[in-house]
Amino acid sequence: MLYFYLMKYKVSKNLDSKTEKELQNYPELTRKLLSNRGIKTAKDAGDFLNLDYEKHTHDPFLMKGMKKAVKGILDVIKNDEKIVIFSDYDMDGIPGAVAFHDFFKKIKYENFINYIPHRNKEGFGLNKTAIKEFSENNTKLLITIDCGITNVEEVKLANKLGIDVIITDHHLENSHIPKAFAILNPKQKDESYPFKNLCGAGVIFKLIQALIKRGNEEKMFEINNGWEKWLLDMVGMATIADMVPLVGENRIFAYYGLKVLKKSPRVGLVKLLKKIGVNQDTLSEDDIGFMIGPRINAASRMDVPMEAFNLLTTTDEVEADRLALHLNKINNERKGVVASIIKEIKKNYKHREDRGIIVMGDPRWSPGLVGLACNTLTENYKKPVFLWGRDENSVIKGSCRSDGVLDLVELMTEMKTEIFIEYGGHSFSGGFSVQNEKIHFLEEELNLAHERLKNKKQDKSVKIKEDLPAQAGKILVDDELSIDDINFEKYSQIETMSPFGEGNPRPLFLFRNLEINKVSVFGKSMEHLKLEFRNSLENKIEAISFFGLKKEESLSLENGQKINIVANIEKSNFGRFPQLRLRIVGFFNSGGIIKFKSNSF
Repeated sequence: MLYFYLMKYKVSKNLDSKTEKELQNYPELTRKLLSNRGIKTAKDAGDFLNLDYEKHTHDPFLMKGMKKAVKGILDVIKNDEKIVIFSDYDMDGIPGAVAFHDFFKKIKYENFINYIPHRNKEGFGLNKTAIKEFSENNTKLLITIDCGITNVEEVKLANKLGIDVIITDHHLENSHIPKAFAILNPKQKDESYPFKNLCGAGVIFKLIQALIKRGNEEKMFEINNGWEKWLLDMVGMATIADMVPLVGENRIFAYYGLKVLKKSPRVGLVKLLKKIGVNQDTLSEDDIGFMIGPRINAASRMDVPMEAFNLLTTTDEVEADRLALHLNKINNERKGVVASIIKEIKKNYKHREDRGIIVMGDPRWSPGLVGLACNTLTENYKKPVFLWGRDENSVIKGSCRSDGVLDLVELMTEMKTEIFIEYGGHSFSGGFSVQNEKIHFLEEELNLAHERLKNKKQDKSVKIKEDLPAQAGKILVDDELSIDDINFEKYSQIETMSPFGEGNPRPLFLFRNLEINKVSVFGKSMEHLKLEFRNSLENKIEAISFFGLKKEESLSLENGQKINIVANIEKSNFGRFPQLRLRIVGFFNSGGIIKFKSNSF
């Protein structure tokens, strides 16, 4: 399904003379793409374009708490005591859990289990019921992945029951910090680790690096130097899917992660890729974000998260085939449920158009699915969105997404009420749970807090967060190109900037006065749009807009018509030979107004 919204485009400025001189050894388009991403020196350009695993990854022992965490884990291993790996249930926690599982298998340590909580029955993070169960099974050490930083009471209980807890997380801290044995989190207030934006799987990878280094030194095991790179298929996948900025160390993980994914022997992954029609040899960031990620996440949203974990760890062909088929099936079911939630919200939205924040919920909605609806609504209405449902324990839980300007954690902290049982997340994405009897006050309190924050921002004595977009409401276009610029020489310059994602967006280009040679539609429901143009050599250039048709909102397009579009240039590998084409992002007029599209799923 396609929805349009109007945005203002802005073509990036030409390079200043200093930057031109610094980047003079690169082609013109490369210089502009680098500059648009804040890379303005020859050294920074070299580091960005010439990725080096050894050079661009940091010593894991620079992270606060790492020495203590490593010693604690190795001591437990020496004593052959039980370890529980407790991970989150999403596309960050599950790949991180797989990587840690593979490490323990590599060193032939068997006294451990992987535990992934049920999203609707147990919720996010540690829970007391599970901790009591771990205690009854003589667990000595509990290691979290992508969760735990807000679980003060749960860690207190674990300590009381004789379980040491090592928290590995990347979410923002609350005012109270759990009294864990050790905490690994690059976002800790007094953290000196050089890179702050690792995802959960990235943090666990640093722990694995440290364990290998110290374990080899102490002759506890012997792992060949560089073995851990084989785990980058999971770490890279999580880094791309969790939408952390693909700069610094994350760029290394994503880049090498894609290389390993293309060679990965994981039978479950191979089976899944075949089921969904993704060529492993040409697997891309988009395949992770739009094809693999939703199916891994579907396990927790619609069923049991361990199914996704088992898919990525099994060595059994029959089991892998069954799990791949199952995850694909429940992902299709998930699409239908989310579509119905969005439809219901849109029907009722007109009564809330005057509010700064969209707040809606229904006890019948699954808390595991409302986050997906949040994504679509935020894109459609350009407002922060809070949606809630009720889990299997009758607890009201929800998800929230920012409009790209509002800091959600700051907003929820600003409320200063007892409406929330708990809340947390990132600046632009979070979760919360609410007292049942106070859910009716949530919308009013959030909007009041929003107004207070806006007033504070207007006060010049209050410093505005430096990490918020300076040009919110505008789309920055990297360059204006012609139809003749769609060639493999230009494309190779674009590809040097990959992998693309948060913090390093896929280059966006403006094309004026393109004459349509042919208009066609395709897809099971004829929901996708294809336009055909001709360059000066009369070669065919196609432009695709997936989910690009919605009768009452689509543009009227016909052969011979001249249009202006904003698009990415991409390579299609579906035919016998690779083909370059445009992926349409939006249509615009002479005033710089783009009619942008947004996909529902």
